Amino acid sequence: MLAFPCLRSPSTMSTAISFLGENAMRKFSFLAAALIAASLALPAYTQEAAKDGAVKPADPESKVILDSWNDVGRKLIAMAEDFPEDKYDFKPNPSQRSFAEQLLHVAGANYFFTDPVMGKKLPAAEDPKRDQYKTKADVVAFVKKSFADGAAAIKSKGDKGLNDTIVDSFAHQQVRVIDYAYGFIEHGGEHYGQLAVYYRVAGLVPPESRPKK
Repeated sequence: MLAFPCLRSPSTMSTAISFLGENAMRKFSFLAAALIAASLALPAYTQEAAKDGAVKPADPESKVILDSWNDVGRKLIAMAEDFPEDKYDFKPNPSQRSFAEQLLHVAGANYFFTDPVMGKKLPAAEDPKRDQYKTKADVVAFVKKSFADGAAAIKSKGDKGLNDTIVDSFAHQQVRVIDYAYGFIEHGGEHYGQLAVYYRVAGLVPPESRPKK
């Protein structure tokens, strides 16, 4: 004879179904309450976030590029002021520029941007001679002036003038002022990175890498 599995009595089955139904309803009620609470809390959070300040619009192009120019200038000026004067002629390798020559190169190159923008004649040389800037104070002053003059040139163009064209001093072709400016900002950043290595090789810590007080 075939054996059939034992079936639960109708009363037992109905009790189990009733229990499961009640349990599901409790879970559903809890979930619904949680969703309602979240929906009520969201507007309050949004209002609180709005109090903290609305999202600001993007800065004008002239401000963005001026901030970038001034930032790399700030870092290089900090190095120029901080590096010991008795190490100003330090070179990690004899074939490289000295610390002072690196700074003079960046500052001198800046005028290949500034002078064309301001309608002036280009400098006679890209690398000013070290004997023209014999002291640390001389070098620091030149670096400061080069970035201040570049910042003034950027300000003079405003947002609209950034799309004016000038002649690229090196490629001898037309170039937009904004594109040319970014090239010199990158140039300054490259030499900042090199000078950070000079610091490390000399056993010093660059100003930007020191713990903030």
